[in-house]
Amino acid sequence: MTTILTVRDGNRVALGGDGQVTLGNSVMKADAHKIRKVLDGKVIIGFAGATADAFALLERFESKLKDYPANMLKAATELAKDWRTDRALRRLEAMMIVVDANTTLLLSGTGDVIQPSDGILAIGSGGNYAMAAARALVTHASLEPEKIVRESLRIAAEIDIYTNGNIDVETLGT
Repeated sequence: MTTILTVRDGNRVALGGDGQVTLGNSVMKADAHKIRKVLDGKVIIGFAGATADAFALLERFESKLKDYPANMLKAATELAKDWRTDRALRRLEAMMIVVDANTTLLLSGTGDVIQPSDGILAIGSGGNYAMAAARALVTHASLEPEKIVRESLRIAAEIDIYTNGNIDVETLGT
């Protein structure tokens, strides 16, 4: 399990995740990096779920981005179609949040390509806690997206046993 959170404020976006990898009820690794920059740093991807499945999807999405380099939404839609219809991909158990300078998307194996209206998305075991904290901080504090992501993930780590405080955050925009 894990927690991935993104917060967008105008042309600035931050995507972060914790570093915990669990197997059943045991912590196997505490410092995993579940956030990746691709397409020469123009796109950031965060993933939650089965590790091997997430990496397989990450590679497929990166390939789709190369096919549609100026259109992340099209690349995401094409991946979602493949994910739902391909016999092998259908079995993959992971979710991804992808962001670029203009777009924030959630991708899932059920064919979801969701763009949030408020620029805040979260996935994983602590996702709901992190998203609630981020929405509160956006409403009641004037913080940069990176600080909101870090603080919200820290709060989620205090509540969710499958989320730790080893936080990795990447940003785009000025």
